Amino acid sequence: MPPRISLTPYLRQLWRSPCPLRPTQPLEPANRCRPFTTTVPNAFGNRPKRISSSGSPELLEGSKAAALERKRLATRTGVLAVKKGMTAIYKPSGRRIACTVLQLERVQVTAVKTRQKHGYWAVQVGSGWRNSNNVTRPMLGHFATAGVAPKEHLREFRVKDETGLMEPGTALSADFFVEGQYVDVRANCKGRGFAGGMKRHGFSGQPASHGNSLSHRAMGSAGQSQGGGSRVLPGKRMPGRMGGHRVTRPHAQIMEINKELGTILLFGPVPGPKGCIVAIQDTILGPPPIIPEATATPSESAIAAA
Repeated sequence: MPPRISLTPYLRQLWRSPCPLRPTQPLEPANRCRPFTTTVPNAFGNRPKRISSSGSPELLEGSKAAALERKRLATRTGVLAVKKGMTAIYKPSGRRIACTVLQLERVQVTAVKTRQKHGYWAVQVGSGWRNSNNVTRPMLGHFATAGVAPKEHLREFRVKDETGLMEPGTALSADFFVEGQYVDVRANCKGRGFAGGMKRHGFSGQPASHGNSLSHRAMGSAGQSQGGGSRVLPGKRMPGRMGGHRVTRPHAQIMEINKELGTILLFGPVPGPKGCIVAIQDTILGPPPIIPEATATPSESAIAAA
């Protein structure tokens, strides 16, 4: 059997000898650590470029300007209305059409948002009236700048570009829209409070007999044991708070407009109870409507006022 040779002396001598690949001094802790970043690495290749290296005037896919062009926004602002209830109108053929009555009350433009100053284009609209004694001083100054009375409700409407801006103080009436056009309606639906699984999600419930006691409307099992991780999976439908959230009804048609009463008759139902605030804006699911020149001309001084 050949004698065993230890390689420890040779390894020690090799390590003590100068080597160009081995650093002569230890690295600083800052150089050995990776820099802290909150950017998540892209698992599917490089991130889209935001700045053109060739100086091309074309928008790049990852730029904010290109993202704004891809976003579907209305070309005009919207209005705030109060839901008064439902009624019906009859066509000459005798067809009965259920409609919702929406009324505009002292709707005015209170402010505008520009992309140069705020980063996006928007129009702030107010409706109703509020006693000045119940309004804070900053808001009183905000309304005084626009030259309007204190409003009870305020809402911002995003627009596509500067052509959709309007001068603060401009009054918006029911003839801001035209009969036959399509709009998007947003409102908070009716709140139902804490509801069970059968009412909230439409569960069928449990059997009425055969040993069932006091569990006829119970939810039942919330998940498996060992096979599913012995936990309740996220997103499991359970009893809880029902309603009270914002609902958008897109592409609703305007059936009739009454400028004297300030009412708009909208085809079909609208989310929310009677007396709720409803936001109405031109639909983004179709081409913009053809508006008469009296209401379609934008204000050139709106950008300077912002």
